[in-house]
Amino acid sequence: MVAEITDSTLDADALIKLEEQLGAHNYKPLDIVLTRGEGVWVYDVEGNRYLDCLSAYSALNQGHAHPRIVQALVEQASRLPLTSRAFRNDQLPLFYKELLDLLDYEMALPMNTGAEAVETAIKAARKWAYTVKGIPRYEAEIIVAEGNFHGRTTTIISFSTEPQYKNDFGPYTPGFVTVPYGDADAIEAAITPSTAAVLIEPVQGEAGVVVPPEGYLRRIREICDQHDVLFIADEIQTGLGRTGKLLACDHEGVRPDVVVLGKALGGGVYPVSAVVASREVLGVFKPGDHGSTFGGNPLGAAVARAALRVIVEEGLIENAARMGRYFRDHLEEINSPYIDHIRGKGLLIGVVLKPEAGGARRFCETLSRRGILAKDTHEDVIRFAPPLIIDRATLDWALPIIRDVLTE
Repeated sequence: MVAEITDSTLDADALIKLEEQLGAHNYKPLDIVLTRGEGVWVYDVEGNRYLDCLSAYSALNQGHAHPRIVQALVEQASRLPLTSRAFRNDQLPLFYKELLDLLDYEMALPMNTGAEAVETAIKAARKWAYTVKGIPRYEAEIIVAEGNFHGRTTTIISFSTEPQYKNDFGPYTPGFVTVPYGDADAIEAAITPSTAAVLIEPVQGEAGVVVPPEGYLRRIREICDQHDVLFIADEIQTGLGRTGKLLACDHEGVRPDVVVLGKALGGGVYPVSAVVASREVLGVFKPGDHGSTFGGNPLGAAVARAALRVIVEEGLIENAARMGRYFRDHLEEINSPYIDHIRGKGLLIGVVLKPEAGGARRFCETLSRRGILAKDTHEDVIRFAPPLIIDRATLDWALPIIRDVLTE
């Protein structure tokens, strides 16, 4: 039974208690109740201010409540938020053009969440395998990497190597072959006549900001070309400027056959995802093959158009590269008995801790009490990924705090 709630009881403790009582316990958040965000800063219900160094897993590359994106949301919501794809709307074709002009691909298919976009890419790769490549029906295989994180649907967790993500959720979807991340030779050895695609994160974010060896992505491109296999890059977390390039694959000058986007595509105010590819790949879909009530809706399209413009016109990609170097260089100067090493690209940075550090969670809790919100991942990594609008003055404020917390 839920206790009676009035405005006077809605302090942080009451809200936390209510959430724990009524919500499924599939997350273990820090006990801070946020109520407002602006730029790189968020504020809790008690008025305390925090630097957001997670950016909602890179969904907030443009920062909280960016005025241009919010304006696009409000204007479109007041005019026409939803039509379904049973009818056409005036925002979707313009979204297609702006997205494809930016990325230089031929076709796009919009969905809502990152997991939906990955599912879409998997379906496209399988149908391409049967109708274009000529693999016998239902024999197509997709090569994936250990440590991957592509979402939480039943099909996607079927090829996860993280036990908690899949235990007790089977039976699992077949058709996936797993190889070590960063090992291109293992990918080549795993290819058979039934291989349709290789699905890879250019940097593994959820695994702890794992960066593959230089040349890994180029070698995957070569292997896929040699064997007529699709290269699918999951750029949901790494894309749209996060690593200091438009796409993380751009660091090696690699062009995947299929790119999966999400998170920052919605500008932090609305869920928007998309798959972009050639006409040969996405052209396999026919009316009725795939869809979503909210996919490609005018509100999402208008928001995504504004989100893309902010990234490009406000120089966020270049700022991510510049501030990422500055942030990482100063983190590497910290003389801490707990830090093993630091890795990442752009403003996606992982501080890997030694076993004697006692895990990353305690450091994130201490940082939160000092006004910085960061995320522990895989127990021993602190992930720092602030909005791409962050400036040097803000980092100069944060770095001494981070240094103190990591050396106490």
